[in-house]
Amino acid sequence: MTEQNITPETASRTVEAKEAAKQAKPLPRVTPATDILEREDGFHVFMDIPGVRREDLKIEINENDLLVSGRAGQAASDKETFLEVQFGPGEYVRAVNLSDLIDRERIKATLKDGVLSIHLPKLEKAAPRRIPVQPA
Repeated sequence: MTEQNITPETASRTVEAKEAAKQAKPLPRVTPATDILEREDGFHVFMDIPGVRREDLKIEINENDLLVSGRAGQAASDKETFLEVQFGPGEYVRAVNLSDLIDRERIKATLKDGVLSIHLPKLEKAAPRRIPVQPA
């Protein structure tokens, strides 16, 4: 067995390596509980994503899908240890298929008290109009 001298510098590097390993581990993926309602003004999507901060949330449109992902993290400090964790660090992932009726330029999202609300407005119907026939 080789002898190792532990100095404050090597101890610091060991702690940094452990922290990097924790961050590199893939988080458990969870599909958030989701409600989708249709109203006159469009569709409303509500997702339960407790522990996700606004800056850890990503909402993207990819072709006909609205992709939502967010990371929730709750780490114990050095002076505490979790005895039980029912919802802790994890990644919420959900895709919602977008209808052709959705106005993609006016989609809005808000996050309040762990609930993500997304408004998917319907396209405005084109008013009937007359098309003039030009002389040849």
